[in-house]
Amino acid sequence: MTPRLFLPIVAAAISAAGFAQTPHLQPSAPRTVVIADAQAPPVVRVGLLQSTLIELPVEEKVATVFGGDTASWVFDAGHVASRYISIKPKVADTTTDLHIVSDHGNEYTIELREISSEKDNPHFDSKVYISASDPKAADNIAKAPVFVPAAEAEAKEAQLKKEADDAKKAAEADHKAVATAAEAFKANYPGTLHFDYTWDQSKGKTLGLQQIWRDDKFTYLRGQFQETPALYEVKDKKPSLINFDYSNGLYTVPKELESGYLAIGKQKVDFHRTGERN
Repeated sequence: MTPRLFLPIVAAAISAAGFAQTPHLQPSAPRTVVIADAQAPPVVRVGLLQSTLIELPVEEKVATVFGGDTASWVFDAGHVASRYISIKPKVADTTTDLHIVSDHGNEYTIELREISSEKDNPHFDSKVYISASDPKAADNIAKAPVFVPAAEAEAKEAQLKKEADDAKKAAEADHKAVATAAEAFKANYPGTLHFDYTWDQSKGKTLGLQQIWRDDKFTYLRGQFQETPALYEVKDKKPSLINFDYSNGLYTVPKELESGYLAIGKQKVDFHRTGERN
C-alpha cells in the first residue's frame, strides 16, 4: 500500500472512531429542578463540549459556587453578580456535585453527570431553573440579602478605591491651590498696606499709640496701653463707637477708617488719613 493511499484510510478510521465515541448531543427543553434538604440532590445531565445554564430564583444572586471536581469541570458565575452559572464538563463520563450559596443565604446542591456516552438518550439539559421546596428558603428570600456576591464586592471595592484616589487627588489639588494662593498673598500683601494716617505723636505716646495702617479691607491700630482706649469713628464731624476686634494691643477694624480717635477718660488722640476730604 502506498503512503498516498494509506493516509486517507487512517484519517477515515480516526474520524469514524471519534464519531462512534461521541454521539451527536441534543439540548433538552429548559426544566425546573426542586431542591429539598431531606432529599437527594437532583441530577442535571450535562454534555461534553456543551454549556448548561443554571438559573437561580429571580429574587436571588449567586454569592459563591463550590464544585467537587474542579479539574474536569468548569463553573462560571461571571464577573458581574447575577442569577446564572454556566456549567461545562471537560472530561467524558464524569460526575461531580455543585454547591451554590445565594446572596440570601440559601444553599442549593445538585449532581452533575456528563452523558455523552449514553447511546439511548443523547439529550442534555441546556437550561435548568433552580427552585427550593423548604419554607426556610422562601423566608430567606423575603429578607434582605446577607451576602455580597464576590464579583459585586470586587466591583464595589474597585469603585471605593477609585473614589478614594479621586478624593486624594482632589485634596492634593486643593492643597496645592491653597498653597499657591497663600504664596501669592504673602508676595502681594505688603503692597496692599498703607501707612497714611497722621496724629499728634506726643499725645499718642502719652496714650500708648504706636502705629496706624490699613489694607484693602481693614484698619489696624497698635499700641501699648495701660487700659484699652475706646475707639470712635468720626463722620461729618460726628463721633460714633464702632465694632472692632482687640487682642494684645492690636485693634482690627473691619473697614477703612478715614478719621477717628482713641480716648481714655479725658485723654484723647485724633487720627486722620492723609489727603482726607473734610
